[in-house]
Amino acid sequence: MTNKSFDVVGVGLNATDTLLRVPHFPAFGGKAPFHGEQYSVGGQVASAVVTCAKLGLKTKYIGTVGNDERGRLQLQSLRDAGIDISHVYERNCPNQSAYIIIDEATGERTVFWHFADGLALSPDEIGEEHITCASLLHIDGHHTAAVERAARIAKAFGIPVTVDVDTIYAGFDQVLPYVDYLVASSEFPSRWTGIEDPFHALETIRKRFGMKVAAMTLGAHGALALSENGFVYSPAFVVNCVDTTGAGDVFHGAFCYAVLQQMPMAEALGFSNAMAALNCTAVGARGGIANLEEARHLLSRGERRSQTEIAKRAS
Repeated sequence: MTNKSFDVVGVGLNATDTLLRVPHFPAFGGKAPFHGEQYSVGGQVASAVVTCAKLGLKTKYIGTVGNDERGRLQLQSLRDAGIDISHVYERNCPNQSAYIIIDEATGERTVFWHFADGLALSPDEIGEEHITCASLLHIDGHHTAAVERAARIAKAFGIPVTVDVDTIYAGFDQVLPYVDYLVASSEFPSRWTGIEDPFHALETIRKRFGMKVAAMTLGAHGALALSENGFVYSPAFVVNCVDTTGAGDVFHGAFCYAVLQQMPMAEALGFSNAMAALNCTAVGARGGIANLEEARHLLSRGERRSQTEIAKRAS
């Protein structure tokens, strides 16, 4: 690591969810009982930063929270994780929230979310010193103008930028030139480029923006990445899946750790897959965030899904 104040600064989304566990998701127009209801803190960048903290990194989160109970729960969770929240801005509106229905038969979830306009983060709230204090910047696609400013500052000072993006955001083409490590959802590369083949889509994005790595998570199938050394595919791990909520966010936090540790790409993807898988073994977006020892134990077991066709094309 370096002598910076923080290893990772994250700028982006947080959310406080209500989880409902059901024995199975009903057909459209149907009914089903639910077995439990609980609040759960999450959000793309906030959960990634918490993951970094769990792995022993010094972290800072920049974003907004509502002045309601959900916002207070989010702030307390970040404090409890040891994260610097000196530039989290409270707004006079409800916090970002979601209702998440978890199918207990599979662990898969369905999400209904709401984001109040008042939660928008302004570029003026991103000071140069808020970014230059870190060894790495992690962002998402929300608050597009603010994350563009953060990424532009990072690029100017030689600070690597990782991004978690799951859909098309207006103006996001202004952010991508400052990104070093894109780790997108499985749908994003094809939607962005209009190219169905994921290998060609990742090649197109990487070439256009000149980033070091263009990658995509594949859920239960693992992750695929393209760097200067070519494609690397890493299959997912076999675990007892309870809830997939937050798995991608934890993957991104682990990937930030891997970048700072200068792991080879295959190792970085395997480590990130392991952390994501372990989070799926408990309920909630941050319910199963593992430590280094737990991740290494899963890696040593090597129980991974076989995806011969993807691996063959990646090689």
